[in-house]
Amino acid sequence: MRFTAEDLENIQTKGINVDSVNEQIGIFKRGNLPVNIEKAATVGNGIIQLNDEEKKELSSFYDSQKEQLETIKFVPASGAATRMFKALHKCLTEFDPEKESVEEYLEKGENKELENFFNNIEKLPFYNQAVNYSRACEPGYDSLTRDARLYILVRTILFSPGLNLSEYPKGLVPFHNYGNFVATAFEEHLYEAAYLTASGGVAMIHFTVSEGHKEKFEAEFEKIQSRVEERTNTKFQISYSYQDPKTDTIAVDQNNEPFRTEDGDLFFRPGGHGALIGNLNSLEADVVFIKNIDNVVILEKAREVADYKKMLAGKLLELREQCFSYLRILDEPAISSEKLSEIQNFAEESLFSAFAVGFEQLGDEEKKEAIKDRLDRPLRVCGMVKNEGEPGGGPFLVNMQDGSRSLQIIEGAQIDQNNPRQKEIAQNATHFNPVDIVAGIKNYKGESFDLHQYIDPSTSFIAEKTSNGQPLRALELPGLWNGAMAKWNTVFIEVPVTTFNPVKTVADLLKDSHQPQ
Repeated sequence: MRFTAEDLENIQTKGINVDSVNEQIGIFKRGNLPVNIEKAATVGNGIIQLNDEEKKELSSFYDSQKEQLETIKFVPASGAATRMFKALHKCLTEFDPEKESVEEYLEKGENKELENFFNNIEKLPFYNQAVNYSRACEPGYDSLTRDARLYILVRTILFSPGLNLSEYPKGLVPFHNYGNFVATAFEEHLYEAAYLTASGGVAMIHFTVSEGHKEKFEAEFEKIQSRVEERTNTKFQISYSYQDPKTDTIAVDQNNEPFRTEDGDLFFRPGGHGALIGNLNSLEADVVFIKNIDNVVILEKAREVADYKKMLAGKLLELREQCFSYLRILDEPAISSEKLSEIQNFAEESLFSAFAVGFEQLGDEEKKEAIKDRLDRPLRVCGMVKNEGEPGGGPFLVNMQDGSRSLQIIEGAQIDQNNPRQKEIAQNATHFNPVDIVAGIKNYKGESFDLHQYIDPSTSFIAEKTSNGQPLRALELPGLWNGAMAKWNTVFIEVPVTTFNPVKTVADLLKDSHQPQ
C-alpha cells in the first residue's frame, strides 16, 4: 500500500510501524480465519468439577501461600457507560409523554428491559439523586403527569444538567444502594481485592482506564478511601494504565482501502481489549486475578464469591508448583525415559495438552525439549459457568495450527457459522466464559514471561462498524482472554452462576443480585 507523506506522518505520530499497517490491511483482504474446534470442553473432558472439600482445600492452600507471593487484581475498566444506557437513549428519541403514555410506548416495542426499568425505577441506586436533580432543574416537576416525570428522569440520568451517567466510565456508575451510602463498581472491586490480594494489610489492584478518566477514578477513591479501608481493615495500592495508542488499528472501506475522515486523514480505531495484553505484561506479580469491571456483587455476597476466586488461585499454585518441579528436572542433563513419560502424562492429563502429530516418533532428547516448551509457559486457571441457553463463546478443545491441541476460550464470532459441524459443537456447549481468570505470569526461574510471545496473531477479527454514518471495516486484535492467551497453558474449573453478575444494561441493576438486603 502506498501512503502519502501526510499519511506517513500520521502513522508515525501514533507510534505505529508502517509495515504493521500493511499487515493489517492484508488481514482485511484475507478475511477472518475461523478456529478449528474439536469439541466443546465439558465436565470430565476439559472442565474440572470439584466437590466442597476440594474447593475448601484449594482456597486454604492459596491463603497459606499468599503472604509469600506478589498478588494483584487486574480490572479492564476503560469502557464508557454509553452502551449500558442504549435503551434509554432510544426511548428519549421515540417517546413523547404529551402524545402517549409509557405503557402505550412500551407496547409498541415489546421491550421487556424498558418495561422492567420503568416498573422498578425506584430500586435504581441513583433514583433519589435523579429525582432531586429533576426537581431542582424542572420547576413544577411534582405536579407533572407520571409519564412526563419519567421522561424527565431518564433525561436527568443520562445528561447534564443532571447525573450525566451516559458519559461516565462504567466503573464509576453507582451500582448498589446500601442506604447510608451508594457504591460504584469501582468500590465493589476494592472490597473483593481486600479478600483476594491483601498481604500484610495491603491489597494491590490495577485498573486499565481511558486517559481522560484517570483523575475521576482517583477522585472517587479519595472520596471513599476511609470507608473502604475501615470496612476491610486494608490499605490499597491502586495503579492505573492506558491502552497504548500504538495498538490502534487502521480501518478500511468496503473495498479494503484505508478508510479516510472527511478531512482525508487515515482513520484508526482502538484495537479492542486484546490490546491490554501489553498492560498485563507490565505487571510485576506472581498471581493475577482478572475480572471485568461490571461483574461485581453486593457486599453480603463478596466473601462467598472471593472464596471461589481463591479456589481457582489454589489450583493455579498447585499446578504451577508441579510445572516448576518438572521444569527443574528437565534442566538436568540426564533424565530417564520413565520420568519423561511421567512429565508427558502430566502435560496431557493435568494441562489437557495434546502434542503435535509425530511427537511419539521423536527421540528422548527431542521429546524433552518439546515437553519443556509446553510446560514453560504462562498458566491460567479459568472459572466456567454452566450455560443457561446461550450458545456461542466459551470453553473448547481446539486443534491448533501446529498440529497440537489445547483448551481455548473461543468467542462466537470466531466460530465458522458456515460449517455445520463447527456450528453444532458451539450450539451444544455446556458452559460459557464469565471472564473469571487467575493467571501465573512468572516462570520457574522467577522471571516474568514476555506475554507478547504467546499471542496467536491469526485470531484477530474483522468487524463491520460505522463512522459518522459511513460503513467501515474494523480490526479487533486477538482478544485478551482469547487469541492473546492462545499459547498459554489453560485449565478450566466449573464455578456457580452466582459468581457471574455482569451489568450490561441499566436494567441489570434491578436484578436481585444487585439489590442489597
